[in-house]
Amino acid sequence: MLTAVQVRELLKLTPLPTEGGYFAETYKSELLVPGDALPAPFGGPRSLATAIFYMLTPDTFSAMHRLRADELYHFYLGDPVELLELRQDGSAGTVTLGQEIAAGMRLQHLVREGVWQGLRLIEGGQWALLGTTVSPGFEFADFDLGERGYLQSLSPQHSQAIAALTR
Repeated sequence: MLTAVQVRELLKLTPLPTEGGYFAETYKSELLVPGDALPAPFGGPRSLATAIFYMLTPDTFSAMHRLRADELYHFYLGDPVELLELRQDGSAGTVTLGQEIAAGMRLQHLVREGVWQGLRLIEGGQWALLGTTVSPGFEFADFDLGERGYLQSLSPQHSQAIAALTR
């Protein structure tokens, strides 16, 4: 089985600024959606869609963040990952991404625009390789990093997970 280092090297993954983990953009549509065809939060044109490889290791996590676009996760290889969502209606929940689909793990999961999200390896895991597809395409201007105290006030029952998923 490949190691995390080998996978990072083979896929040319680099550290993902601010959010954490490792990534490589694999697709960015050349088709552009005009800014006036998108809702106000976008403020300009966007690619129709983007896709990345994304890796987590025990020393990394995806910090709580939200996007202005939907993000579809794809689980590829490695150990299971826990994804925490804090939704706009006040509800919250966790989803496990992994290969054991008979145990309820998911190979794909959609996080809707505006939902706070963060991911980490399940305890004891060595690495996980995922992918995400974002539509309209991802731009750093569409990324908001979560603040621990604010998110804990939204979802006190998930305070410990939020603390683990914020810097």
